[in-house]
Amino acid sequence: MMKNLLAVFLVALLLSPAPALAQYTGQTTMTPAPTSAETAAPASTEPPCLGEGTLPREQNYTMTYDMAAAVERGLKLNPQILAARAQLRGADYGRKSALGAFGPSASTSYSYNRLNQGSRSTRMTGVDPVTGVPNYITSEGPKDVWTLSFSVTQPIFTGFNLLSTYQKAELTEEQSQAQLAQAELELVLAIQEAFLALLKARMDVKNAEDSVTRLLSQLKVTQAFYDVGLKPKLDVLQAEVDLATAQQDLLIARNSVATQSAQLNSLLDLPLENPTEYVGELAYVPFSMSLEECVAQADKHRPNLEIGRKSVEIAQKDVKITASDFYPQVNANWQYSQTGDSPAASGSNSQGSGYSDWSVGASVNWTLFEWGKTYHAVRQSKETVAQVEAQLERTRLNVGFEVKSFLLAIREAGDRIGVARKSVEVALESFRMAEARYQNQVGTSTEVLDAQSRVSDAQAQLAQALSDYMTALAGLYASMGDRNPSLAPR
Repeated sequence: MMKNLLAVFLVALLLSPAPALAQYTGQTTMTPAPTSAETAAPASTEPPCLGEGTLPREQNYTMTYDMAAAVERGLKLNPQILAARAQLRGADYGRKSALGAFGPSASTSYSYNRLNQGSRSTRMTGVDPVTGVPNYITSEGPKDVWTLSFSVTQPIFTGFNLLSTYQKAELTEEQSQAQLAQAELELVLAIQEAFLALLKARMDVKNAEDSVTRLLSQLKVTQAFYDVGLKPKLDVLQAEVDLATAQQDLLIARNSVATQSAQLNSLLDLPLENPTEYVGELAYVPFSMSLEECVAQADKHRPNLEIGRKSVEIAQKDVKITASDFYPQVNANWQYSQTGDSPAASGSNSQGSGYSDWSVGASVNWTLFEWGKTYHAVRQSKETVAQVEAQLERTRLNVGFEVKSFLLAIREAGDRIGVARKSVEVALESFRMAEARYQNQVGTSTEVLDAQSRVSDAQAQLAQALSDYMTALAGLYASMGDRNPSLAPR
């Protein structure tokens, strides 16, 4: 009897205070313990500001971002967005270039030629008064010939080539705008998914730390019982193995936090080791839109559908551009030239005047037959239109499927959240009962630790359900073409 009382006394002294699991209320607010990287971060000399994204990249200040502020900075500084904006500016210049083709084009040329002999010319100088025979004189032109010329050409009709080319350039610019919107939407989703993964990883760290605490307590209890001869050595060894496994899980969870933080820094164009603090919590956000409403919004706002529609219109313009070879090409032109034996091209000793000339005219060029070259090129362009239209329809079907799958995932995760919260309540009640039994020396320490483990499992299931729900919600907004930085209810 004294031996049992001594064992109970030793166990009571070794037992550490109950972990914070007993204070868990089932809420989704998460205040994770700082990791080693976070505790080593230097304190900022200025108060942290949510959404501060204007600091130079190389400065190593501690910055604080919530999800909306992280998305805002990413949209400003991410290289993927900068590339899409450069593409849009290039498309605008392309449109202006196509517009300039409607106006006249001017050109000039300046040349010098050395002849082996000058050109000869004969002209009448008068009539002999006696014989009545005309008098002629032969002169030789200069061997050095300098020529300066100007020409202006104005297209009048090009078979609708210029018009179709300009309209294609306009469509290309609009397509680039849609591509920028698509790049922004993809970046928003990537940042949100990384942010939610970080919040989930921090909760995994918290659960792993609780698991290590419970198993360490279990090892102490088992060691105490073994010391007084109430438990075999095998129980001590098993407790040590379980503790080592839990410690490995904790290391993996902490590494996941560091990895997700580095990924977020990369998406926000921050140094990978920058001591950035990301704040937020996994919380249930209601979503009430029906499938029909989601699909209708996606069809209206999804950027890749707009890209597909513009691709069809561009392919149709290519048909008109190719068919322009069926029509005549009409141009008006004006030309001016002058020649001389000096670089000034202002005549010569033998040609003091009449050394310049100009002309105005119009030309029509029409290719009548090319063995079906243009005909088959037009047919090829029309088949390209059919191909792009089919690709647009396939994209539309894929968008509808994405919306449907994300909506189903939201409903599933929402149901799991309700079940997981109930599981947490039951697990907490079970833990309180096991703890009371142990305090009254009716139950065992293993029952208490098992109850604590079930609480941890229930919390992990709730965290996973919340993470799956928020990730699916972010995906649904992206599939509808809705940029919702904070995932706030619409």
